Amino acid sequence: MMQDNKEELFPIVDEAGNVIDAATRGECHNGSKLLHPVVHLHVFNSKGEHYLQRRPDWKDIQPGRWDTSVGGHVDFGEHVDHALRREAMEELGIEDFQPESIGQYVFESDREKELVFVFKTIYDGDIRPSEELDEGRFWTKAEIAEHFGKDVFTPNFEHEYKRMGF
Repeated sequence: MMQDNKEELFPIVDEAGNVIDAATRGECHNGSKLLHPVVHLHVFNSKGEHYLQRRPDWKDIQPGRWDTSVGGHVDFGEHVDHALRREAMEELGIEDFQPESIGQYVFESDREKELVFVFKTIYDGDIRPSEELDEGRFWTKAEIAEHFGKDVFTPNFEHEYKRMGF
């Protein structure tokens, strides 16, 4: 079974995104609340449907729940734009897309604190989910509304979905 690399090095940032330190994935996800940057890409098709991924059961955060199309950590020394394109390729096999920045915010759970850089794109090409995901598919707004607040989605996705006005 796959598992997250707890020794992977993440930048620690202030709320403006300035790197102030470094820590491992394990240190960032153990309740320390060390602020670390992540990227989220919301993929829509031209019909307005929203692609979501199901997180594998082996993930250390929110296993088995449906989540943002693409989500991943910014590696130490990596630029946000590079992390976004790397994660989109790693998770969905997409590389020819035009991301639109729609904001950033701090998200805090009981285990971690993230500086989230949010992007969206319209994409009608092939999507090839990797072994990092259990599955993925397009959802209509009605399907998302029907499952909202029922422990189907990650709390972060629900928060962001409302915050960004999707």
